[in-house]
Amino acid sequence: MNLLICTNNSHKVQEISGFFKGYEIKSFKDLAGFKAPEETSLFFQGNALLKATAGYKASGELSLADDSGLEVYALGLKPGVFSSRYAGENATDMANNEKLLKRLKGEKDRRARFVSVLALVGSKKVLVVTGIVEGVILEEPRGDNGFGYDPLFYIPELDKTMAELTLEEKNRISHRGRALVKLAEKLKSY
Repeated sequence: MNLLICTNNSHKVQEISGFFKGYEIKSFKDLAGFKAPEETSLFFQGNALLKATAGYKASGELSLADDSGLEVYALGLKPGVFSSRYAGENATDMANNEKLLKRLKGEKDRRARFVSVLALVGSKKVLVVTGIVEGVILEEPRGDNGFGYDPLFYIPELDKTMAELTLEEKNRISHRGRALVKLAEKLKSY
């Protein structure tokens, strides 16, 4: 069975595809001439549904989209849906991390959470699930794995940042991993 992962982000494809053994995995990069839809919703669920619906319409194949981001309590849950472009359109991970650290300079409350909403669109129905992992934003990056805010996102009970986890460890505890576990359970009756 084919599964279209509705992203151009190879890191997300790698993380997600591990949960779908037996599926032929494709991404937006495999759709000739396809332009990913603009993420216009102010909510993770809206953007995930927008991408999954566009993927399904373009390919006719089961389509899975993730919209995820970092929510920092002291910043009123920002950057949220703007996480990947927090420092501007086409911002690098480093630029986003630098802006976040600048905004949190001197802030005592550094609690944050990663949120992932997955939307699966196919011929039978639409499924939507959410995964959340709580943590703290460090004052400087640690670790070489992962991407995005992973080097700053510290998980106290593991005494590691997301960037210090192996892909297998990250998939077990991450926001996306938790959402994927929920989705896998719902897919049993799909």
